[in-house]
Amino acid sequence: MEQTRQGVRLVVGVDDKIGFGKAFLLGLQHVLAMDLYIAPIIIAGLLALDKGNTSFFIQMCFLGTGIATLIQSGFGMRLPVVQGPSYVPIGAIAAIGGKLGLGAVTGALIPGALLIALLGYPLRLFAKAVRKIIPPLVGGTVIIIVGIALMPIGMGNIYNAPGSIGVNCLVAAVSAAVLVICILLGKKAQGAGTFFRLISVIIAIVAGTVTASFFGTVDFSRVQEAAWLSLPKLLPYGAPVFDWSAVLTMAFVYLIILIETTGTWFVVSSVTGSELSEQRLNRAAAGEGIGCFFAALFGGTPMTGYSSNAGLIAVTGVGSRMAIMTAGGILVALGLVPKLSAAITCIPEPVINGIFGIVCVAIITNGMKVIQPIAIDERNMMVIGIPVLLTIAVTVLPKDVLQGLPDFASYILSSGITVGALGAVLLNLLIPAERHKVQ
Repeated sequence: MEQTRQGVRLVVGVDDKIGFGKAFLLGLQHVLAMDLYIAPIIIAGLLALDKGNTSFFIQMCFLGTGIATLIQSGFGMRLPVVQGPSYVPIGAIAAIGGKLGLGAVTGALIPGALLIALLGYPLRLFAKAVRKIIPPLVGGTVIIIVGIALMPIGMGNIYNAPGSIGVNCLVAAVSAAVLVICILLGKKAQGAGTFFRLISVIIAIVAGTVTASFFGTVDFSRVQEAAWLSLPKLLPYGAPVFDWSAVLTMAFVYLIILIETTGTWFVVSSVTGSELSEQRLNRAAAGEGIGCFFAALFGGTPMTGYSSNAGLIAVTGVGSRMAIMTAGGILVALGLVPKLSAAITCIPEPVINGIFGIVCVAIITNGMKVIQPIAIDERNMMVIGIPVLLTIAVTVLPKDVLQGLPDFASYILSSGITVGALGAVLLNLLIPAERHKVQ
């Protein structure tokens, strides 16, 4: 996808060299702002894992996230992309694990990951498919859809978090307000203003956590209970069990995840001003697949590029690959030191999700920037508007509706991003473009 991007303002560029201390601080705030432990907790609950196995599962997801991030940002796409557990395969993993056991989950995850990697290299088919079916109009729409689909998740997590709704909303509001103030200071002032923008997320997390502590909603007791060191194991759930129905199901789910993560790549491309060349797209698909492969080997879940962290780049102005790779290293450490990962999970949910809401705003506005140069005629209005409508429709769809559907339909309808992205792609292909006659 070739397009010129104007108005990109990064405080730290993609390939800028920065010191380790600065890289650590900037990478740490990406880690602190992630809700990567939410998806593993949901999966563990659906699989009825006990407390010990749930902790181990979350730990392995931290480790898989770190490895996948290092692969993608360092050797794959070579852009500041943070990988994390995808929400898309939750239903499929729960269904496969519940019927066939965790060995079958591993056996289903490994072939799908290798398929995604092969689409990038050596087949080099992924970039051709993207250029044909995802032009800037669709890419910008997908970015907007990502932001819209994530907003209700963040707001729902605020309302449903432990404690009263009033306190949770206040804590979230303080966190969001501090982040906005830091962003505005970074726009208006030099020197100190740039400093506030660079570490705006850490400042917001500290302010929100301190506010939450006044209401007694901060609990670090689980840190004391966690071990200092826990080494990973290859294939912790035993030898993989290859059930063809599970393998085919998960292969399709991986393709859906690839559409989801492509939206994140568009966000990263937009906020950093980096072109998504064919080589970069193919390397990205290969990096995605290899990262998912290693995550499966260590007992984690399929990984995807996290749009929230891409939005964080727009908020902070830090597009450094070095900072993201440092974040990957921190995530690996969190996977090896349970006390550290437990400390991250102790940050109150309203704090993270108050910040998450502002990040979603940044994602949507960057999608608008991609679409801005395109003439919005009746056709393009439908290509943009209907997928947004479908995304909202699926996002608010009652969960009990999915229970009576076939697994295939349930997997698709469990993700508003997936439905909206598929809608944008199909509408762009099916609605004929108006041909301008040459005078």
